[in-house]
Amino acid sequence: MTNKKNILVTGGAGFIGSNLVEALLNDERVGTVKVLDNLSNGHRRNIEPFLDRKDFEFIEGDIREYNTCMNACKDVDLISHQAALGSVPRSISAPLTTNAVNITGTLNIFTVAKDLGIKKIVYACSSSTYGDSTAIPKREDVIGTPISPYAVTKLVNELYAKVYGSLYDINFIGLRYFNVFGPKQDPYGAYAAVIPLFMKAVLENKTPTIFGDGLQSRDFTFVQNVVQANLQALFTENESAFNEVYNIAFGERTTLLEVYDIIKNIAGSSLEPNFGPARQGDVKHSHADISKAKNYLGYNPQTNIREGLEIAFKWYAQFRP
Repeated sequence: MTNKKNILVTGGAGFIGSNLVEALLNDERVGTVKVLDNLSNGHRRNIEPFLDRKDFEFIEGDIREYNTCMNACKDVDLISHQAALGSVPRSISAPLTTNAVNITGTLNIFTVAKDLGIKKIVYACSSSTYGDSTAIPKREDVIGTPISPYAVTKLVNELYAKVYGSLYDINFIGLRYFNVFGPKQDPYGAYAAVIPLFMKAVLENKTPTIFGDGLQSRDFTFVQNVVQANLQALFTENESAFNEVYNIAFGERTTLLEVYDIIKNIAGSSLEPNFGPARQGDVKHSHADISKAKNYLGYNPQTNIREGLEIAFKWYAQFRP
């Protein structure tokens, strides 16, 4: 196949990034894949299987450094910008670092693309952008006020993409992820997400803690659905899809208690959770309208939450840090 694309994935050693890299390396439309990652959240083990491939390059570096971004973006046709410092609680405890990575780092990538004439960027957004909006389901054109530093940074990314898209002839596609889970999501660390923590707890037969009453609901999204959305966005030639943001989710709402019950059932566990105080900056309910992504990107999520949790559980059962 001619005209294969050379792609940079920032944050490509992370959870979502490394799943995307694997898919890209198996895609006949792709020539080479570069990863830029400082391994602060990502892990070398996630990209270990690719390190010896001639069509893969790993650059250990930080998106906060402009020259590092410039070096990584050379000879690249498309950018998949996945690098970010996630976690609402972390942003509340370390707002300066969250700002530096998510805003300055993103601006570096966008600006390098401008300077090098790279014409298309797909970038990771977040459902946290909906902030205090109580509208359910969430539609892309109705957002509230951000309620965490993390949410502010992800909204600013969208604003910069809109401005850069209009000023510099770059096509941006923003993907607002909703509570992504699946293999390679780290269960360790102070800011591990809820599903990895539940998996770790039942596998170690240790009581998990649910913050709040457990009735808060999320549109949990299996990582392969997110990978599909990224591939659709990277390779779409539908010009009406450019310079827009899209909800990427499954389109269903599940409470934390329901998620834990499914995991317990899969694991054959009888452990009951403890309950702690509700966390600052957390939204109560999140549920995505995904019709825009279906219509413009051809997004069609294949894996529901139970199927995704079964796949993830098998991975966590074999996981060794």
